[in-house]
Amino acid sequence: MQIIFSNYITASMQYTEIESQKKLQTLLEKELHISKYAFQNLDFTSFTSALSDTTFTDCIFLGCSLPDYLVCNLYTNNYLFPKLDMPYNTYVNGLYTKEILYDNYILNQPESYKKTKDAIIYSHFLKTGKEGNDIKETLGRRLHDHSISDALYGFLENYPEDKKVAIMGGHGLSRADEGFTTVAQLSKKLTEKGYLMLSGGGPGAMEATHVGAWFAGKTDAELEDAIAILATAPSYKDRMWLDKSFEVLKKYPTSNYESIGIPTWLYGHEPPTPFATRIAKYFANSIREDGLLAIAKGGIVFTPGSAGTIQEIFQDATQNHYLSFEVSSPMIFMDSEYWTKERPVYPLIEKLNNEEKYSNLLLSLCDTNEEVIEQLDAFSISK
Repeated sequence: MQIIFSNYITASMQYTEIESQKKLQTLLEKELHISKYAFQNLDFTSFTSALSDTTFTDCIFLGCSLPDYLVCNLYTNNYLFPKLDMPYNTYVNGLYTKEILYDNYILNQPESYKKTKDAIIYSHFLKTGKEGNDIKETLGRRLHDHSISDALYGFLENYPEDKKVAIMGGHGLSRADEGFTTVAQLSKKLTEKGYLMLSGGGPGAMEATHVGAWFAGKTDAELEDAIAILATAPSYKDRMWLDKSFEVLKKYPTSNYESIGIPTWLYGHEPPTPFATRIAKYFANSIREDGLLAIAKGGIVFTPGSAGTIQEIFQDATQNHYLSFEVSSPMIFMDSEYWTKERPVYPLIEKLNNEEKYSNLLLSLCDTNEEVIEQLDAFSISK
């Protein structure tokens, strides 16, 4: 089927998004003239009879399967975007989950990871170049990342702005380290208090964030048991790192709470943690990093980390200084010894804030989970 791009139309109102076959069926049963709708990755070919009397105006069709006769009718006054032949879907109509990214993973067979969607996409990413020099590939990646952002912000609408909290920290944090348990316990408590926990979605402190959220509502003893299992493969470089995650998930298969991991294939050698119930995985790391900081309007907890975490601190400080997203949220530095002595970032940030080189920063040093929760709760109440 040849796809033709329609004439330009001036948009004056927001489009209603349809992203499931069920919603599409409901719409077609109710409306004969459909205008200002965006359809994403849907199959229209099974609705031939319903389409016979239906007209579309100023609608967007993203990667949809369309009957040939309908394509001709849609040529005027609509936008048609074709599917691209890629190992990934350029029009993802929802966030990823562990079931999607790890679709072919088999417990106790860690080599099966190579057959998963996550691994296949990463292999393609490396083969076509991290920067990409082919226009089809770069277009595909941009369309994919746009779809991920669209799905992410749609999901986030269900949560108050001041209840979205991120934890940043080193990817090298061992599962056997006391700091891993501390982060997991903090995330568990915050999730139980109604916060939506966010992270970069990888290993280390990021994984601990989602382990804690997964065990919200469960006992502390169950969390400790899970961490003990995970600690037998303490580093993401261990062959059984991912396998131990699925071992825990088999033992504790359900969670009543959501959390969002936001990883990137730029760091595809670090598999995303399957403990995140929703995974917004990007090709472009810059979009992923900036977006994660922008989303976490309830505050960011910076646990010990090196270059990546320090970069995120100054990115967040800049966003807060300029009120880029209309609010300055708490910047909480967990482990005062680390952030004032080992990596003395906090004294510098504090000095710049006091001298008004930075403005609007809400800074705090904390050494216990209780102190962190107190800071976040105080900000949330103030809103």
